[in-house]
Amino acid sequence: MEIKEEIRRSIERALKKIKVKKYPEILLERPQEREHGDFSTNIAFFLAKELRKTPQEIAKRLAEDIRPDPEIIEKVEETKGFINFFLTEESLFKNLIQILKREKDYGRSELGKGERIQIEMVSVNPTGPLHVGHGRGAAFADTLANILEAVGYQVEREYYINDIGTQMENLGKSLRARYLELLGEEVEFPEYGYQGEYLVKIARRLKDREGNKHRKEKIEFFTQYAHSDIIEGIKRALKDFGIGIDSWKKESDLRKKGKVEESLKNLKKKGYLYEKEGALWFRSSQLGDEKDRVIKKKDGSLTYLASDIAYHEDKFKRGFDHLINIWGADHHGYVERLRAAMSALGHPKESLDIILYQLVKLSRSGRPVAMSTRKGEFITLREVMDEVGRDVLRFFFCMRSSYSHLDFDLELAKKESPENPVYYVEYAHARISSIFKKAKERKRKRRKIQKIDLKLLHTPEEKNILRLLILFPDIVASCVQNYQVHSIPNYLRELASEFHTFYNRHRVLSEDEGLTQARLALVEGVGIVLRNGLRLLGIAAPEKM
Repeated sequence: MEIKEEIRRSIERALKKIKVKKYPEILLERPQEREHGDFSTNIAFFLAKELRKTPQEIAKRLAEDIRPDPEIIEKVEETKGFINFFLTEESLFKNLIQILKREKDYGRSELGKGERIQIEMVSVNPTGPLHVGHGRGAAFADTLANILEAVGYQVEREYYINDIGTQMENLGKSLRARYLELLGEEVEFPEYGYQGEYLVKIARRLKDREGNKHRKEKIEFFTQYAHSDIIEGIKRALKDFGIGIDSWKKESDLRKKGKVEESLKNLKKKGYLYEKEGALWFRSSQLGDEKDRVIKKKDGSLTYLASDIAYHEDKFKRGFDHLINIWGADHHGYVERLRAAMSALGHPKESLDIILYQLVKLSRSGRPVAMSTRKGEFITLREVMDEVGRDVLRFFFCMRSSYSHLDFDLELAKKESPENPVYYVEYAHARISSIFKKAKERKRKRRKIQKIDLKLLHTPEEKNILRLLILFPDIVASCVQNYQVHSIPNYLRELASEFHTFYNRHRVLSEDEGLTQARLALVEGVGIVLRNGLRLLGIAAPEKM
């Protein structure tokens, strides 16, 4: 990050020299081709129209004028309109020293400056157990929270429970029907009931504990019983998946405390509510939504939006600076109406981010597995976790952008081979642990870094590793900029690949003590970064496999 800042400052000085006063944000990316350096910028393309020159002409002139710190940047070149920067060996070695000094803090920063962020995560309706798709959202949200904490934000993870409404009534009717069936009664199953086997199991537990004493109970009893049982199951599944929830909030509590009516009064006072055709409407179209939304129906019942508005207003009242919601893609229609409501209540739209995650396409033996909570045709998070393991599942769930569909291959996830990216990364760490175990057995302890000649690390494989190690803090920071996490597992895969290549071509423990010490330092640096990256993903770094 400090290197990027130095490069940006040198570009800004060069821009002033050619009297360019207005220019877009200077973006620095890693070139696709290694021969094009370590960092590259396309700033010349944005200046072409204003300066009435080609990007190549502008980039060549800037490359001549850019004067970065010579201890950090070895040379600056122009390639097809891009300006490329090459790091010095010294900067690579200094970074390795920093890794060894900072250890678990390498990659961490104070970027967030203590700002309070609340992440609403999972928030699955308590009508059934978590399925594999919910697991993706949970892993993504927890990893994002870990990353935000690593860069200095105060993060609270929250689960919002929609525990009232038609869906809960249908759940109660469904459990009652299954319970009475177990008691030998013939009952008609509700038209919109939940048909999953999990409800039969809940009904059986109720019968085994209480017998037939609840034969004449009202629907409310069965609704509450099913709700409690399912929520407890969700809590256990999340705990076993390594997901910690700091707070649980119920929609019913918002209603009981009058917070929903309070929010509606505020909207009405500000002129954003009106009556039409017997219903109460929110003027969300005035604030970026495609149309106005019903808040209260003709029969007097409130819509989900009414409770959501109150819930999010309550979050801000609790002192959070920024809100992030992690929702399934099927909630995309609610994004703009909710942001419009926050704007109407006086909160900047940018203070609420809603990140959507796409479905998981699960296949078994080449055949897709259908998932429908109501029909009971789904694979639970628990089942997949038991089959492939928690760490594998978390890694796979974070490998793609949340906005991309995820094809989850169960057979690949179970393989212990380089084809499996999780195994490949964990095996790299296990190999490193093995190297240090052998070094200890041979009484070859790594010297203090000040006494090691790092200039002995000069092979292409060693240089590739050093260049990758220097990118880790920037990779972490980039995840915060776009609220995506897939850069971490992809980076770890690349680092593991470079390490395996190095390991297969070079000996770490050799007769050359100076070279051995230098390579032990390099390998230790790789191990630290692998552990730090896996820790962000909530995954263990095994010492043997």
